[in-house]
Amino acid sequence: MLLKRRRARAGARARYAAEHTVNWADGRLPVSEGGGLLRKAFPEHWSFLLGEIALYSFVVLLLTGVWLTLFFKPSMTEVVYDGSYEPLLGLSMSEAYRSTMDISFDVRGGLLIRQLHHWAALVFLSAIGVHLLRVFFTGAFRRPREANWLIGVTLFVLALAEGFAGYSLPDDLLSGTGLRIAQGIMLSIPVVGTYISMLVFGGEYPGDDVIPRLYSLHILLLPGLLLALVTLHLILVFYLKHTQWAGRGRTNRNAVGKPMFPQFMTNSTGLFFMVFGVLTVLAAVAQINPIWAYGPYRPDIVSFGSQPDWYVGFLEGSLRLMPPFETEVAGHTVMWNVLVPAVVLPGALFAVLYAYPFFERWVTGDHAEHHLCDRPRDKPVRTGLGVAAICFYGVLLLAGGNDILAHVFDVSLNLLTWVFRISLVLVPPIAFMVTKRVCLALQERERERLAEGEETGDLVQTLAGGYVESHAPLDAEERYVLRSRKEAEPLAPTAPDEDAPQVGRLRATLSEWYYGDRVDVGESEPGPESESGPESSSGGLER
Repeated sequence: MLLKRRRARAGARARYAAEHTVNWADGRLPVSEGGGLLRKAFPEHWSFLLGEIALYSFVVLLLTGVWLTLFFKPSMTEVVYDGSYEPLLGLSMSEAYRSTMDISFDVRGGLLIRQLHHWAALVFLSAIGVHLLRVFFTGAFRRPREANWLIGVTLFVLALAEGFAGYSLPDDLLSGTGLRIAQGIMLSIPVVGTYISMLVFGGEYPGDDVIPRLYSLHILLLPGLLLALVTLHLILVFYLKHTQWAGRGRTNRNAVGKPMFPQFMTNSTGLFFMVFGVLTVLAAVAQINPIWAYGPYRPDIVSFGSQPDWYVGFLEGSLRLMPPFETEVAGHTVMWNVLVPAVVLPGALFAVLYAYPFFERWVTGDHAEHHLCDRPRDKPVRTGLGVAAICFYGVLLLAGGNDILAHVFDVSLNLLTWVFRISLVLVPPIAFMVTKRVCLALQERERERLAEGEETGDLVQTLAGGYVESHAPLDAEERYVLRSRKEAEPLAPTAPDEDAPQVGRLRATLSEWYYGDRVDVGESEPGPESESGPESSSGGLER
């Protein structure tokens, strides 16, 4: 009895303390307003985890990067190596390379952390790229998420710059070769190229300031911008709510999924430790960037078979495929063979990425809000453009290693280069046409399944003595998803007279190209817009 009273008094004191703490915090912080935030619904489909993988890789990058800054010395002062790696004893090198060697061989756990940092960078960029593809193919960039698409593309650009800066810091022969290529790209810019190179390198190449300047960018400016944009991106995700796949109970007015607390937070925490664990295993068993095998950088030496990290491989490939072409203008040489593939082409590619949401909205005339994901097959032109862009990038990436491919497969390097040049022109349009026809074929197959049902594999004898295969109707959920697809109409064509603006005729032509080929599913069931369903966030839905 006495024990029960003590427990009751202890419980009352705990409740009082908790209530007092909450009241104290609520008077100073928006605690009570955060209750609805904790019940925010998150979709459960696996494709929505790609952004989280990028986020958690970024967290690993920050943690390991802070640790590495304690030991790295961003200086190009020349020193003589006297560390633990005997093959390099007595060689002259920069202090940056020497400190990286010390991290790898003389600091306990240093090689593991350095390789973990490098692997996290590769996964970070890969996850951002695949996440952008998921957003593109599902149409999640449409209104009201255009700003988040722009932020995502900017994050990818900054991550590319951050990766290249970090890759160049060890001042080894491989990264030095990359810096030499970067300097050649700077010099190819007409009029201001020389000044840009002198500014970046602090004088004639290689100068004495490039490593300290890259270090400042790598640990301060670029991470700060990345962190700010990631925060803004997450705020917009919370504010605009997640997109979701079409289905019963899922509309443009709600979000169906797990509430943020405790289900989503538990799953997300588990995913973070899984990402951290996989990256750690990779760092422990898969060697990456062995700078001791390359040696310190010397301007008069180029590493044999040098290959950059995958995210700048397309730039290497574009440089190798461009034919030699120069022009003399007012006594100055314009190197088109460097300027076009290394400056104009990347700028055009990212300009297209930035502009595409607005281009599609202009062509289709679609200004409505969209919170339901498109299936890629339902948008054949968009899907075809995406696959064509992937093939274009893939050809450039393979071309960046044409010397390695020629050596491994014992083929002519000149022949392989011409194969890649022709492929760069032919493969993307062929991929577009094939992808579009496949999407239309899949739509046609779905229309047949809606009309005839699913094949059961059972044969039934008809009255005439023949045999036909029996069909079973599709289940209600799949039927709803297939019939909820809405086919947009092309914009009305503009009369080809002198008064009709050329822009209007171009827009109508592009709209017909975008929506002209289509497979209607017939009379549709009540679509996602008209179906009513529960919209309480506490029940897994969010208004």
